Amino acid sequence: MDFNFSGSFDVPHQPAAVYEFLADPNRFAPLLPDFESVEKTGEDLYTVKLRVGVSHIRGTASVRLRLAEANPPLHAAYEGKGDVPGGTTALHAGFDLEPSAGGTRVNWTGRALIAGRLPSLAGGLLEPLAKKNLARLIDGLKAALS
Repeated sequence: MDFNFSGSFDVPHQPAAVYEFLADPNRFAPLLPDFESVEKTGEDLYTVKLRVGVSHIRGTASVRLRLAEANPPLHAAYEGKGDVPGGTTALHAGFDLEPSAGGTRVNWTGRALIAGRLPSLAGGLLEPLAKKNLARLIDGLKAALS
């Protein structure tokens, strides 16, 4: 199952400060819905753990995340691979920052590919849950950066 999302939001800080926040998983990962932990495992490598629950499938997702693209202060992108209850996932999240009159416009894109038993067991529940959790994350980012 493949999900693609994108959007934008404005924050009152300059691109350099926004980039610094987004390029540090220790700062933004706790804003992820159902966050458990983040651990640095190497240069630009992190393991993020999240509680996962869809229908009767529950457990912990462990995602190995790396800052794959860094162009301070205007672009950052992460790649991730991990294990989720009932499957595996591959992720991409990118942020393009533009100076704006009030601070910075954050243009973001995200892609998640989920494979294994989870998509077939969870059925149509995955996409609404992904949208809900993404909205919670974006709200958290806007609040943290305001």
